[in-house]
Amino acid sequence: MVQVRSFPQLENLADPLLADWIGGLAQRSEWDARKTGLVTAAAELVASEAPAALAAGVEITGILAELFMDAEGLAAGMCYRAVRGSLISVQRVGEQIGADVARLIEGVQRMAVIEELRSTSEQPVLGVEPAQQTAKLRAMLVSMIEDMRVALIKIAERTWALHAARDGDPERQRRVAREVFDIYAPLAHRLGIGFLKWELEDLAFRYLESAEYRRIARLLEEKRTDRQHYIDEVIATLEHALDQLGKHAQVSGRPKHIYSIWKKMHNKGLGFSQIYDLRAVRVLVPEISDCYAVLGIVHSLWRNIPKEFDDYIASPKSNGYRSLHTAVIGPGRRVVEIQIRTQEMHDEAEFGLCSHWRYKDGDDPAGGDGGYEERIAWLRQVLEWHEELGSAGMEDYLRVDQAPERIYVFTPEGHVVDLPRGATALDFAYRIHTEVGHRCRGAKINGAIYSLNRPLQTGMQVEIIAGRQPAPSRDWLVRSLGYLTTARARAKVRQWFRELEQDDNRSAGKQQLERELRQLGFADTDLDALAHAFNRTSTDGLYEAIGAGTLALDQVVRRVFTERQRDRAAPRPAARRSAQRFAESDFYIYGVGDLLTRTAQCCLPEPGAEIAGYLTHGRGVTIHRADCGNLLRLRATQPKRVLEVSWGASPATAYELRLRVTAYDRAGLLRDITRVLDDARVFILTLHSGDTLDGVATVDLGFEVPGMDSLRDVIVRLERLPNVIEVRRLTD
Repeated sequence: MVQVRSFPQLENLADPLLADWIGGLAQRSEWDARKTGLVTAAAELVASEAPAALAAGVEITGILAELFMDAEGLAAGMCYRAVRGSLISVQRVGEQIGADVARLIEGVQRMAVIEELRSTSEQPVLGVEPAQQTAKLRAMLVSMIEDMRVALIKIAERTWALHAARDGDPERQRRVAREVFDIYAPLAHRLGIGFLKWELEDLAFRYLESAEYRRIARLLEEKRTDRQHYIDEVIATLEHALDQLGKHAQVSGRPKHIYSIWKKMHNKGLGFSQIYDLRAVRVLVPEISDCYAVLGIVHSLWRNIPKEFDDYIASPKSNGYRSLHTAVIGPGRRVVEIQIRTQEMHDEAEFGLCSHWRYKDGDDPAGGDGGYEERIAWLRQVLEWHEELGSAGMEDYLRVDQAPERIYVFTPEGHVVDLPRGATALDFAYRIHTEVGHRCRGAKINGAIYSLNRPLQTGMQVEIIAGRQPAPSRDWLVRSLGYLTTARARAKVRQWFRELEQDDNRSAGKQQLERELRQLGFADTDLDALAHAFNRTSTDGLYEAIGAGTLALDQVVRRVFTERQRDRAAPRPAARRSAQRFAESDFYIYGVGDLLTRTAQCCLPEPGAEIAGYLTHGRGVTIHRADCGNLLRLRATQPKRVLEVSWGASPATAYELRLRVTAYDRAGLLRDITRVLDDARVFILTLHSGDTLDGVATVDLGFEVPGMDSLRDVIVRLERLPNVIEVRRLTD
C-alpha cells in the first residue's frame, strides 16, 4: 500500500486543482518538502500574475519532475514561459522565489536566441550576421556548461512547445519541429535522456514528414496484435528458461519508435517488412555478470545472427549508453532483437545524467558520481568551437560524432585559424604570415609557454613570440623533430634557406649530416659515394642541398641505414613471438604469446570475426567467436581465464640495435628512459646502467626496431628527457 504524504504548503493554495496536481508530484519517492515549497510558491506567482502561462508551466514542471530535477530547477520551469512572455520579470521571480531560480531562468533566456536566429534566416545553418551569431551561440553554450539544469529546462520547454504546436498553423509546426529536430533532440541524445529524445524525434517527425509518419503509424497498427502475441510468446519462453536456471530478471516487450523505423528504412533502403527490431524484448538483471549469463541463455535457446551482436557494456556509446544487443532467429524463424542490461543501465538510458539526481546528496548534482563531469565534457568541447559555429552550423556539432580532420585554434584577437590535425604552433605562425613564421621564437598557449613542436588541439588560443629579425632554424625541416607538419610552412622555410649564402648552407648541412651519422653509428660512411647516390657532383653539393632544405636529411640517413643493413645479415624476426599462425592461412592470432592455440568447435571462428581466447588447463588457448554462447558463460564464471586476442598479419621483421644514453644522474632517470621505449612500442632486449662518474651516468640499451624511422624516433624522444647529454648508437 502506497503511503500518501501531506505537505502543509498545499493547504493554503487558492487553486484546488493546482494543489492536487502538486500533491500528486509530492508522492514521488525522491520528492521532499523543499521541492513542494518552491514549486508551490512558483505556481502561486504564475497563477496570480500570469495565469495565461500557468498551463505551460505545469507541463514543463511535470517533464522536469520525470528528470528528477531539484527544487530550483522545478520552480524555474514553472516560471519560465511567464518570464519569456514578459508577463513576469526575472527580478520579480528573484524577489518572490529566490536568486538561484532567477539565475536559471536567465540562462534559459540566453538559449532562446536560437529560435530568434532560425526565425530570421532561411539558410540551413544558424546565422544572420556571423559576429552576432557567434556571440549569441557562445552565450548559450556558456550557460549550459555553467549549470546543466539550464539545458534540461530548455529541452523540457521545447518538448512542451512541440505539444502546443499541435493546434498551430503548419508553418509554425514546421519551424518548431525543425529547430527541435536539429538541435534539442540531438542534445537530449548526447545527455543520454532516451525517453525525451525519442519523444522529441517522433513529434518533430510528425510535423516535418506527416505523410510518412502516418504511413508507418498505420503499418504498425495493422501488425500490432500479431506482434504483441508473438512477443508474449518469446517473453514466456525466456522467463521459463531463466527461472529454471535461477536467474532473476524482468522481461518485457519494447515498442519501436516511428522515427527510428523510418530512419532505418531510409538509410538502408529497406522495406517495412525488413525491419527486424519491430519485435524487441528487453531483459533487466541485477548485475553486469548476469547480462552475459543471460546472453548465453538466449543464444542457447535461439540461433543468433552474428553481425547483429553489439556489446555496448564493454564499449559504451559516446553518450554513455550501455547494454547488450543481439538479434536471434526466434520461434517461427522470425527475427527478434533482445536487449540485456542492468536496472542502473536502463535508468541511465532513459534519463542520462538525471538518473543520478534521485540519489543526490548535498549540492553535488551527480551524487558524488564522476559521470556528471564526463557527460558535460562533450559540451565543453562544443564551447571550444564557438567561433567556428558561425560558418559550419550548430547542427553539425550536435550531430556528428567523428572527430574532424582539421583543428581550429584562435588568435589573441579571437579569430579562427584552421590547420591540419597534428599541426604545431610553428605551422600556425606560418599560416598567419610568412614573416611571422620566420621571426617566431616561441609560443604561448592560453597564456602559458608552449613548445613549438608540440601538436595543437582545437580550442587553444595561440600567441606567437616573435623576434626582431627573421631567423628560421634548420631543425624545423627535420621531420623527426616535429616542428613543421604542413607543406606550406616547410616550403617557406626551404625558400628562406635557399636565399642564404651557399657557404652558410654547406656549413650547416655538413654539421647536420655529421651529427646525425655520428649519433646513429655511421660516422665512417663514404660521403663521396653518398653524394653520387643523390646525383650531387661532390660532398659539398650534398652538404649544400641538405643545408638549403632541397634534400631532406631524413632521406639521406634512411639511404645510409638501408645500405648498412643490406651489407649485414638480413633482418631477423622479433626475438619473442607474440602471435600464433591460424591453420595454414596468412592470418595470425595476437595476444596469446607462445601458447598453443586451437579453434573452438562450438563456433568455428574465421579470420575477420571478433574473437576471444579461453586459457585451458594444459591445452593452450581455445579461440572462440566473441559472441559464442559457451565463451559468454565462461566469461561470466571464469573471467580471469578469458584473454583479449585479435587477428593480424605475420609478425614483422625487426633490427636489433643498441644505444648509449649519457645523462647527468638524477632520480627517476632509468624509469623515464624505459617509459620512452614503452611509449615507442619497441621490444627491450637488454638494459645496463654503468657506473656514475662525476655525476654523469651511462645507460646502454638493446632493443628491436622495424626500421630507421623508428630508431630516430626513439633517439629524439630520449634526447628530450631532462638531464640527457647525448644519445648515440653503439656499433661494436
